[in-house]
Amino acid sequence: MSIPVAVQLYTLRDALKEDFMGTLEKVAKIGYQGVEFAGFGGFDALELKAKLKTLNLKSAGAHISLDELKSNLQEIIKYNLQLGNKHIVCPWASFNNKEDYINLAKSLEIIGKELKEAGLQLCYHNHAHELELYDGEYALDILFNQVDSEYLKAEIDTYWVTYAGLDAIEYMKKYSGRTPLIHIKDMAATKEREFTEIGNGTIDIKAISEQAKNNGAQWLIVEQDICKRNPIESVKISFDNLKKMNVIYERV
Repeated sequence: MSIPVAVQLYTLRDALKEDFMGTLEKVAKIGYQGVEFAGFGGFDALELKAKLKTLNLKSAGAHISLDELKSNLQEIIKYNLQLGNKHIVCPWASFNNKEDYINLAKSLEIIGKELKEAGLQLCYHNHAHELELYDGEYALDILFNQVDSEYLKAEIDTYWVTYAGLDAIEYMKKYSGRTPLIHIKDMAATKEREFTEIGNGTIDIKAISEQAKNNGAQWLIVEQDICKRNPIESVKISFDNLKKMNVIYERV
């Protein structure tokens, strides 16, 4: 059985600013089974939930900044429970040293425990900088080792793992059972290793999707940070190429 596929709406951020609900309609028309939010467009949670239901889309997760998680957690809990979104993802944090990771871990454990008690799940989304070594240990591993796995899951971004020089599949194996969400994006065969549509680059997305199944992942999430085409066209190319790889299956 395949895993449902969502799109990370950060990819479509400009279109969403112009027409949030209309952009969701375009995502549904392409065939995506879900969306991962990067902001809610100022809409009421119940209104947005109703729109998703109309479009037969599900919420795979929501990226919410660390600052907001620290300062506005109760409102985040209330909104996402109303929306029907289970996964709350910290999308970014900056670090100067190992102590910063340990301090972040303490914050995430507190936040994750409170989310868990409310029926929600905290995840952390990596970039490349969390894969620097400190005393022979990857910083991202330090973070996950410091926090109880019940309170913090991994949203592994396979592009950034690859960018950092690691084998994405082997890294995913390390956190089997702890990766409800997997980010997939492709890497162009250029010196700059630019972002490109799924299937147009050098990353073995099919193999990553197979490992995601082995890991027990609940969603594959397409993201393209920067698009050279119209982003709607880019996410459609990615979706169509995933179908050709037999990664996509019928809507849940």
